[in-house]
Order: sequence, then C-alpha cells, then structure tokens
Amino acid sequence: MLSKHKTDTTTQFMDANGLFKKETNNNTLTDAHIEQIMQVFGSKANVEHVAQSVPFEKVADDDYNLPVCSYVDAKDNREVVGIAKLNAELKTTVARIGQLRQDIDAIVSEIEGADA
Repeated sequence: MLSKHKTDTTTQFMDANGLFKKETNNNTLTDAHIEQIMQVFGSKANVEHVAQSVPFEKVADDDYNLPVCSYVDAKDNREVVGIAKLNAELKTTVARIGQLRQDIDAIVSEIEGADA
C-alpha cells in the first residue's frame, strides 16, 4: 500500500519466474502458484532466488535502478560436470581419434600401393 505516512520504506523485489505452469504459447498461473506468490509477498520474507526486501537507501544508492535481477539472484540451472569425468571422456576421444587416423593412413597407403 502506498502511503506518505508509511514507516517501512523497504521495497520487495520478486522473481516469480519458476512459479507458473509452462504451456505451449502462454504460461499459466495456477491457484497454488498465486498462493505461493501472495504468501511470499505478504510475509515480506527474503527467499533465495525468489524475493528480496531492499531498504529505500540501497535503491537510492543504486540510482533508483529497479530491474529485479539487480536485487534477486537468479537460480543457477547449469549442469554440473565433474572435471575428472570430463578429462576421462577427453582422453577416450583423443585415443579414438588417434586410432581413426591410423586406420585412415592404412587405407591411404593401401590405395597408393594399388596405384603403383
């Protein structure tokens, strides 16, 4: 609620990106999603990757820059790959390439020998 006499000057930023049902062309907010959003909004709680209450002074210090991503960190959905596993796969691939090169060299030698 906006009021000149409001004592709490924090601004709540919300990223409700994961709180919807994915459909073909349009996404849909279900009643459960709306309830989750309203619960977070009503509590003014800081929820990792979803909501952050920011003091007015911080918003002012940020030159009144208001993108949600400036205050709520997005969840990192990147796949975690173990370096040891990746290195083992790379060694296997390099060995396979070496074997294929030997096979190709043998075929080329055979063809060149048949031409002589």
